[in-house]
Amino acid sequence: MEAITIAEARNHVGLPVTLKGWLYNRRSSGKISFLQVRDGTGVLQAVVSAGDHPDLFEVANRIPRESSIVVRGTLIADERAPSGCELQLTELEPIQEPTQDFPIELKEQTPGFLMDHRHLWIRTGNQVPILRVRDCVFRAFRSFFHERGFIATEAPILTGTSVEGTTTLFAIDYFGSPAYLSQSGQLYLEATAMALGKVYWIGPAFRAEKSKTRKHVTEFWIAEAEMAFVEHAGNLQLQEDLVRSIVTATIAERSPELAQLGRDVDRLRDEVAEPFPRVDYADAVTLLQDAGHNTVFGDDFGAPEEAAISEHYGRPVFIERFPVAMKPFYMKRDPRDRSRVLAADLIAPEGYGEIIGGSQRVDTEEELLSQLRESNLPIEPYEWYIDLRRYGSVPHSGFGMGLARVIQWICDVPHIREVIPFPRTLNRLYP
Repeated sequence: MEAITIAEARNHVGLPVTLKGWLYNRRSSGKISFLQVRDGTGVLQAVVSAGDHPDLFEVANRIPRESSIVVRGTLIADERAPSGCELQLTELEPIQEPTQDFPIELKEQTPGFLMDHRHLWIRTGNQVPILRVRDCVFRAFRSFFHERGFIATEAPILTGTSVEGTTTLFAIDYFGSPAYLSQSGQLYLEATAMALGKVYWIGPAFRAEKSKTRKHVTEFWIAEAEMAFVEHAGNLQLQEDLVRSIVTATIAERSPELAQLGRDVDRLRDEVAEPFPRVDYADAVTLLQDAGHNTVFGDDFGAPEEAAISEHYGRPVFIERFPVAMKPFYMKRDPRDRSRVLAADLIAPEGYGEIIGGSQRVDTEEELLSQLRESNLPIEPYEWYIDLRRYGSVPHSGFGMGLARVIQWICDVPHIREVIPFPRTLNRLYP
């Protein structure tokens, strides 16, 4: 018998096959046992009757949930099934039977309990389709840049400098010297962009934010790109093209998973179909004031404000030209108004908040030194970064995308912890 995966089952209807996986669930109807078998690619129903196979029927009704098993039989067409068929069971071989009852029941349980058992929770319910969507989003990001001639490069995780601000750094002892877990690979990608032209990476980032919101974790994977000879407008257009490409690719490849999650795919498709609005920060403040928010110029936007903006436009929207005081030292000032920066945040629709932050970068030594001093940052740790402005500097831009937030929006799930295999939050370091 040919060994196949459940994802391949539809193409083997009428044939004897072998499947390897786990017993996800079971129900009985008189003398017939229905086994839900999962293998990571899907779930397939296997059927055995006591009249045809009494010994097999006994085994099928004895082994506990999440037993690892090998099953054999013939695939019969059944369009009611997600896989388009079911398995008429002829053999069932247990590999390992759990020594205790599987703790994750197929019913609603508390978030704390599920997080304590995250290593087992990822086998159940919506977790498998979410993780499959996550895989698709990561690949879509890489494919987008590969097709456009970007070079994948890496940034160190251990750094000696801050990128996003000293208050959110995880400090460590590095052989007697202070070091930090990276907040972003941006500064290093700027260096490789000066060597390779257009670069990107996906890697871990760490923010020591004492936040308990549904959109924050302390460790996440950030997708970043830096481009030489690209200015603010070109940077925004690339981000828009990227988001549209990721969403389109995910819908094309993972529609069954999105359907399993109950995602309104038509709505998701419509959200990225039209050009994304570009809204001046000052106009965004006015919009919020008109909607009843107590927002004034210079305020950062929290979750309620971002949700109101996204509701107003109904699709991703860029908020650009923020006040200088709100953004990091490396952003280039707007030549039309030097109290603003050539930066933008991309706000996802449906209240999922900021998914991209980007800017045109400072490109002269004089500006960078001045802005470091304005931010009360020491010059010496950034000497290598200043060197990039001393030797052939050019206009350049880049951005960072929070992949988990993008996946959360695409899957339409309430909390970011559900789209990360093993999330790290303010009070969560286990498992």
